Amino acid sequence: MMDFRPIFMTIGILLGTLAVGMSVPAAADAMAGNPDWQVFAVSAGVTLFIGIAMALSNRSGAGRKISTRQAFVMTTLSWIILTVFAALPFTFSELNLSYTDAFFEAMSGITTTGSTVITGLDSAPPGILLWRSLLQWLGGIGIIVMAIAVMPMLRVGGMQLFRVESSDLSEKALPRTAHIAGVIGAIYLALSSLTAAAYWAAGMSGFDAVAHAMTTIATGGFSTSDGSIGYFKSPMIDTIAIVGMIIGSLPFLLYFKTLQGDYKSLIRDSQVQWFIALVFALVVIVAGWLWLGQSYSPIRALRFSSFNVISILTGTGYATTDYNLWGGFVAPIFFFIMFVGGCAGSTTCGIKIFRFQVLYAAARTQIHQLLQPNGVFIPYYNRRPISDEVIVSVLSFFFLFGVTFAVLAIGLGMLGLDFLTAVSGAATAISNVGPALGSIIGPAGTFQSLPDAAKWLLSAGMLLGRLELFTLVLFSRAFWRG
Repeated sequence: MMDFRPIFMTIGILLGTLAVGMSVPAAADAMAGNPDWQVFAVSAGVTLFIGIAMALSNRSGAGRKISTRQAFVMTTLSWIILTVFAALPFTFSELNLSYTDAFFEAMSGITTTGSTVITGLDSAPPGILLWRSLLQWLGGIGIIVMAIAVMPMLRVGGMQLFRVESSDLSEKALPRTAHIAGVIGAIYLALSSLTAAAYWAAGMSGFDAVAHAMTTIATGGFSTSDGSIGYFKSPMIDTIAIVGMIIGSLPFLLYFKTLQGDYKSLIRDSQVQWFIALVFALVVIVAGWLWLGQSYSPIRALRFSSFNVISILTGTGYATTDYNLWGGFVAPIFFFIMFVGGCAGSTTCGIKIFRFQVLYAAARTQIHQLLQPNGVFIPYYNRRPISDEVIVSVLSFFFLFGVTFAVLAIGLGMLGLDFLTAVSGAATAISNVGPALGSIIGPAGTFQSLPDAAKWLLSAGMLLGRLELFTLVLFSRAFWRG
């Protein structure tokens, strides 16, 4: 039998942290004279009580070494249970959301997806706006820590390529990983603070600057306005958002190495090189289309292209305009780049750049082998040979990703959604992007009008995408047999 004590103790500690986080929007509502501060206070009290009870009743599990099976269960249960409690303020606030809508909004926040069911954000209470941003900010740092400490250990989708030095289940690895996670948390906080200061200097109010800084570095995309970043109509704010989204899309472990004195680590990393090259190519192509095909001025075309391409590619989901109106050439580009995402070890979503690199290296080696059957060819990633185990893991991930996307799209279609809404909705959920395509759930719409069953299905898709599909292993009978 699996020992659940260390699992529930960890979840209890995380619930306590979430409860402390609820005190921030409670204070914001109290200062604004909004009665919703009581909702946040009660929700925080309930969450804190249950969290402390879980931690204390399972404290005998403290210090025990966590097995791989326990890590699978702990990570999945953590995200689900945190979402259950994070939805409480949405449910009982003056927005009067159903629990389905509240759970969807909370899942979208904590997975940094950015899809929303809330309209009228411009007049929404400050506590709710701050809570949405805070959920994405907490989810962003959680994703980074998971990519550093958990994913390499579980060997999910080729993530074993990114094992921290001595990253295994031994006792020596845990202090090392905890130290790195602590430093990266400090970096994350510093970058968020700098982004907030930049937004404020560019003309945002202090509240908007803090809220948007949290969702920019977390590449989440929640905004304080229905018009998203486009509400501010400021080229300077657009530029700050672009820089912030790119910063959030690069491996935070490389920021750590830079602070250690390895100043060329970012430049030398092939994943970063591929990501920057892809961004540059896509921005130029879309800007050229807007200039030549849509009669935009060159500067305006470059501004809108760079912002919205980077927003979709990184899975942030901000928008400065309705890109559905840009014609048939841009829509397929945006649909396909939804799946790409940023770099491993960042706050971004999607398949990740490194998996495309591994797939390209393996395919290139296979072609060389076909042309020269007697030759010996070895695939490389970041100037290091790629093991067969990693290649198989990446290929398996691509297969599962495709199957999961198809199942989600078919399920949404069965619920009565039209083709574009079903397909792009499945894509944006599993890739944690936010807005999809079309008039219903595109950048100018919301997910509010979708049936409840579709919202639960999309919530499951967000969770699967955020946890890199490894949640599927829990449905295996062999897993529970040990």
